[in-house]
Amino acid sequence: LCINAPGSCYGSTGPVSINPETGKQWQADFPDITIRDIVTFQQLLLDKWDITGIEMVIGGSMGGMIALEFALMDPRVHSAALFAMGKSHSPWAIGISEAQRQAIQADENWKGGFYNQDNPPKKGLAAARAMAMITYRTPENYQTKFSREIHPEKNIYQVESYLRYQGEKLVQRFDANTYIILSQAMDSHDISRNRGSFKEVLGKLHKPVLIAGFTSDLLYPIEEQRELAGLIPTSHLAELDSPYGHDAFLIEFEKLNAELKSFYNFQKEN
Repeated sequence: LCINAPGSCYGSTGPVSINPETGKQWQADFPDITIRDIVTFQQLLLDKWDITGIEMVIGGSMGGMIALEFALMDPRVHSAALFAMGKSHSPWAIGISEAQRQAIQADENWKGGFYNQDNPPKKGLAAARAMAMITYRTPENYQTKFSREIHPEKNIYQVESYLRYQGEKLVQRFDANTYIILSQAMDSHDISRNRGSFKEVLGKLHKPVLIAGFTSDLLYPIEEQRELAGLIPTSHLAELDSPYGHDAFLIEFEKLNAELKSFYNFQKEN
């Protein structure tokens, strides 16, 4: 099962949905949500389907945050696999997200988050996407992928063309308020909030947990996965090499599948 998250513009209730009280889109009036809110929403759906057991929750990045909260919140979960994230959103990651939000909000069409859908803040959203795309990879990967090559038709560097293309592609399928809501939800990630210390909370998690990180990840460095593994008594840590940085969890399928198969087989044997 892959359940969509509230706040998204891909099917669940989010800023582009209609507020029943006004008959208009929620836009910037959409309430703030947390990772825990997303899990609570997904639990309601599983309840409706009468699902009584969950073999494994799996996720990377924001999905890993959701999976970790699921493992803590839901007794139906038997095990978890967490990729490329940590116990809480770091000041580094929050700062990167805030810079992206400021780029969106600086767009002349932002209008406090209540913009005409025919004229949304495309430039700001594209700029935010460009910032994000840089944090997803590594300097070495950009050197290999682009070097200092010039685009043959546009007379700009290939890397500039790439970032502009990625921004233009995102604005065709994504909503600016959604970008802000979901980035703030990720900022809320902190499994110790209103529960106790990280050591206390994670020390009580006695389910098998696979934690996988990539040594080149600049957004959620491998130290975060090492720390998380050190706090969960029943965890197994896989440190994987890849040139792709944070994006590796979306690219290195063979490496992740090998770890998942080994982790799953170990549980069955024990």
